[in-house]
Amino acid sequence: MLNGRNSLFVKGAPESVLPRCWALRLSDGRTVALNEKLRAQLRERFEMMAERPLRCLALAVKENRLGALANVQSADDLGPAGAILSDPQRFEEVERGLVFVGMVGIKDPARPEVATSISRCREAGIRVIMITGDSAATAKAIAKDVNIFTAEGDTEDEDSNDNLVFEGSSFFALPQDRQEKLLLNRNLVFCRAEPQDKQRLIKQLQRLGEVAAMTGDGVNDAPALQQAAIGIAMGIAGTEVSKQAADMILADDNFATIVTAVEEGRAIYANMKSFINFLITCNIGEVMAVFVSTLMGIPEVLGPLHLLWVNLVTDGPPATALGFNPPDPNNMQRPPRGRTDPLVSKFTLVRYILTGSYVGIATVGAFVTKYRQMGVSLEQLQHWAQCAGWSEGALARFPVACDAFSASKGKVGASAVALSALVCMEMLRAMCAVSETESLLTKPPWANRFLLLGVTFPMLLHLSVLYIAPLASLFQLSPLTKLDWKMVAAWSLPLVLLEEILKVISRMIQD
Repeated sequence: MLNGRNSLFVKGAPESVLPRCWALRLSDGRTVALNEKLRAQLRERFEMMAERPLRCLALAVKENRLGALANVQSADDLGPAGAILSDPQRFEEVERGLVFVGMVGIKDPARPEVATSISRCREAGIRVIMITGDSAATAKAIAKDVNIFTAEGDTEDEDSNDNLVFEGSSFFALPQDRQEKLLLNRNLVFCRAEPQDKQRLIKQLQRLGEVAAMTGDGVNDAPALQQAAIGIAMGIAGTEVSKQAADMILADDNFATIVTAVEEGRAIYANMKSFINFLITCNIGEVMAVFVSTLMGIPEVLGPLHLLWVNLVTDGPPATALGFNPPDPNNMQRPPRGRTDPLVSKFTLVRYILTGSYVGIATVGAFVTKYRQMGVSLEQLQHWAQCAGWSEGALARFPVACDAFSASKGKVGASAVALSALVCMEMLRAMCAVSETESLLTKPPWANRFLLLGVTFPMLLHLSVLYIAPLASLFQLSPLTKLDWKMVAAWSLPLVLLEEILKVISRMIQD
């Protein structure tokens, strides 16, 4: 109520309010008719404010010819005006013949970390599309401030020089192929967007095979939040409706937190792959050791107790520790993986087989080398089952030839060397698994202190079964000499070189 009578006060977007005004209220209280010159000056002022960037609101009032609104006594007694006020489609009936009284520019700066976060998204292959109800000028200025548009050229389309700031309705009026080209390749900003534009945009991105995440806080954002692959509602400013529709809630309303979550998610996925990579490689190595020894016809390299020990005790701590690997330095410089990408790619499978095969062959190689050191040739080793028929003195170090292949006599040394080589290779493999692609020179094992513990503990346990007599007797092993440890190192260390070569190939494939 103004001057004792009802008045209508209107605020809204300048381009919507100004056309509904017929006059301008001056600072001295006089009212003058709006001509084209005054309208142009007001539009110019709005554009200047929008480019700063400020969120612009136009203010207008209507004191006469209110129709049904003139007789409204209170909010509880609307009378005939109730039909108008309850139907937004009829607002225009009374929002005409307004007097323009002023404009407001509201500064709503983005958080300082948002610009950096959007730059990190770009490096990670994640495109950020802004959808706002602000004017085109304000939206464009904000997009530059937060690095959605990084340079003047980014706001221009290379093909037609059209501005990449669209009103929702104008964008969806474009030909379908043009829409798809823009959505797949460019950073876009949508201004004066309606709620249905958001949902329509999400559906369009999904048809193109994109994984779309949507942030929102209002009731009108709920359909788009529900449609998106990942709906993210604001925890502080968000309405209950938006929170119910979303998949997750952003507790601090900070865009930078989303980027941090993406980085953590990529690290968790990489650690899961390292965990699987390590265990599969170790298991392939153990299977290959048994397979190769059987194929060659030599004595059993690893007994059931040895295999149980390796699987249950030696492999567990390093595998668990790999879950604590820190993110790779270039974790956020890689493009996102596709939703249909397999956990184990063809190259990764080849990598498992190559590394696992080497582990198995090297384990058998260490076993055979130890026997040769004891004066048993490969040919004799392959015909060990016929040892009972060998002549006396066939094996210089064993008066009874079959003693050389007895699990409690001659074989204890070879089994100890083979098991030690296997355990050492698995520990080296765990240290190489700190990163799937990064060299040990750029991401050393001590980047994950839990892994150092995970490797040290099994090695101490392994030494205990070698050098504590009751345990050595139980496992049918013997202590290793310095020469034996050199033999173990000679067979184990090439695994690191093989891993480094495979990492180089992996980086080349990614690039």
